[in-house]
Amino acid sequence: MPMAVLLDGSGLTCAQVHDVARGGARVELAGLDRARAAWVTAQELTGPVYGRSTGAGANKDVPVQEPGLGLLRSHAIGAGPPIEPDRARAMLTVRLNQLLAGGSGLDPAVLPVLAAAVNAGFVPPISTYGAIGTGDLTALATTALCLLGELPWLHAPTSPAAVPPEPRFALASEDALPFISSGAATLADAALACHRLRVLLDGAIDVAALSYTAIGASAEPLAAVVQEARPHPGQAAVAARLRGLLAREQAARIQDPYGFRAFAQVHGAALDALGRARAAVETDLNAAAENPLIAGSLAWHNGNFHAAPIALALDGLRAAVAQTAQLSTARLATLMDPDYTGRHRFLADRPGASGALILEYVAQDALAELRHLAGPVTTGTAVISLGVEDHASFATQAARYALRCLEPLEIVLACERTAATRALHPPPPDRDLTADLAAARQALISGG
Repeated sequence: MPMAVLLDGSGLTCAQVHDVARGGARVELAGLDRARAAWVTAQELTGPVYGRSTGAGANKDVPVQEPGLGLLRSHAIGAGPPIEPDRARAMLTVRLNQLLAGGSGLDPAVLPVLAAAVNAGFVPPISTYGAIGTGDLTALATTALCLLGELPWLHAPTSPAAVPPEPRFALASEDALPFISSGAATLADAALACHRLRVLLDGAIDVAALSYTAIGASAEPLAAVVQEARPHPGQAAVAARLRGLLAREQAARIQDPYGFRAFAQVHGAALDALGRARAAVETDLNAAAENPLIAGSLAWHNGNFHAAPIALALDGLRAAVAQTAQLSTARLATLMDPDYTGRHRFLADRPGASGALILEYVAQDALAELRHLAGPVTTGTAVISLGVEDHASFATQAARYALRCLEPLEIVLACERTAATRALHPPPPDRDLTADLAAARQALISGG
């Protein structure tokens, strides 16, 4: 029986988004009370309400009769390659939870239909491009047209099953803007990235322990008294974890290279950045970031859709990931040095052989990709819709790049793990290291 994630609009985590998207977990709805209350209030509103009785964007002051279905059709553009089904499934999960928090005014009867879609393996055909961190309008408009039967769903079940009928719901005009006014796709990517980066950053400590052991690095920089003198929480946690992994007796070098001596400081900063990013993402996973927000007896027009906190947090996280990867390549270089390992150059089996030299090329190639992905998105902006929408966070790109960091980070760490493992055993003659690298990557991905 697959495990279930209970959605209640308040407790969704990055790990749970991952469990639904990639782990085969089902979703269950705790209750529709807050969503229903906002819907009842929305039916009683009088006067102009953005997107319900007016146009959108620069058309905010133009009265329109039933603008909704036209809004969905105009915004459901596809550009670029389709996103993976797990990312689309994560988006549906996030939007469901946000709607359960209340505030949208959407007909709550659509929520069980969306939950059934997730559980049956249906996802909308979402394209890569179309958002700038002020709402995932194209992705959610595409989803809405799937519900209306105007676009086909994709069926991508997490386990073999017969194909059930496609989910359908007759969204009314007034449901259109409330359905799409969300950054659910951006948040889904951010949640998946935060969860998977946590696994890799935890695994990096195990990899570093192998390298410490391989060169007999000094554990003195990891001492509790050192950490207490500069009490950054991530640094202290990394040092404590690494101390527990190392043998009590390490070599008596006065000082090792920075890849070892400053590991707790650099990697700890990455864990702190991850903690900040995860906190920002999980706040928004459980927020009613609707515009307009239906609360009390009124519609409150606002800017809660703007994802600046997410973009800034993810910019910091990607930069921290690049730094921790740079330190991994530094340790890899040390592992190639006979002065530290006591073996032949490049961990070869005999003088003049290349051994594991090529791992440095592979790692530096992946590191170059990480440096590119670490560039901040928050230094740019955009002015669109006749100047009414005059700023953008580009959190969508920040989240997308965070996901793209996973592969090169895996490769960098796998190169270090492969070399450290080789340094701890008698090295074999020169051979293809592809299988070794693949095994090291798999161990990192699985948390082994």
